[in-house]
Amino acid sequence: MTTPTPEVEAAAEHLDGDILILGIAGKMGPTLGELLVRAGCPRVIGLSRFSDPASQKDLEDRGIETIKADLLGEEAMASLPDAPYVYQMAGHKFGSTGNEPLMWAMNTLLPARVVSRYSNSKIVYVSSGNVYQFAQTTGAGSAETDEVEPIGEYAQSRLGGERIAAFEADRLGTELAIVRLFYATELRYGIVLDIGQKVAAGEPVDLTMGYVNQIWQGDANAYLCRCFEFCESPAKTINMTGPEVLSVRAIAESLGKALGVNPVFTGEEADTALLGDGSEMFDALGEPQIGFDQIVAWVAGWLVSGGKTLGKPTKFESRTGKF
Repeated sequence: MTTPTPEVEAAAEHLDGDILILGIAGKMGPTLGELLVRAGCPRVIGLSRFSDPASQKDLEDRGIETIKADLLGEEAMASLPDAPYVYQMAGHKFGSTGNEPLMWAMNTLLPARVVSRYSNSKIVYVSSGNVYQFAQTTGAGSAETDEVEPIGEYAQSRLGGERIAAFEADRLGTELAIVRLFYATELRYGIVLDIGQKVAAGEPVDLTMGYVNQIWQGDANAYLCRCFEFCESPAKTINMTGPEVLSVRAIAESLGKALGVNPVFTGEEADTALLGDGSEMFDALGEPQIGFDQIVAWVAGWLVSGGKTLGKPTKFESRTGKF
């Protein structure tokens, strides 16, 4: 996930200044930061609250400078270093039910503050595909021009963040790209792992959200390294996901075959699901390098070997927007 492709190295050559990753200690930040370092970016800075000191040391061992700060603090934003390239990855999803005020502050208030602070920078803001209404499973998924209809407060807070950040970017002339991500996956986290764990344990796999998109996190990171070219004012919105609409049932059956287990199912597939169409990004940057069969094989092998996980289920099955 951190080996740069020639395309990533070429993109890194054009990033002629410091890169700041806000919210680096999340699921994607550490590998994105390491990929940028390995691609040749001279200075990558990562900011987080770093509630786990070990995660801060791990990033520093990868060649990433770190800053420990709470972005919602009164003085934090003003004290941050200038940087011509900024990733806004800080947000709040899991555990947000019951903690809605923090969720709205992180997902809606903070992005606009970032744009105001870094108005002269190029900003890649990683948002969520959850802002879309559910799409028909027989189609390609929601495109950037389709209607949004966020379900639940998490999705609403994400759309609110996009709208206010876009307003600030337009007002200030800031170059902003809003990237709507649909479920990156890796060995320690993701929908494939969630399904595989249930199959291996003999637990029923819920089919209600019967179709999904997936993108290997290494491919998602490679796209993000190249996303500064999408930064515009007014802001540009672009989807990031895999090229296929995938059946949850078929994923479970493939994993079951690899694990030697017959999967158990509950519920029936609805005719809609949270799906995104990544064609615009594929047209600009090419399709992901890692195919879905390879992802399934890797995850199955990881489960058989007893590999560690992040212990954070995606809760992709939710059709209520509660996470």
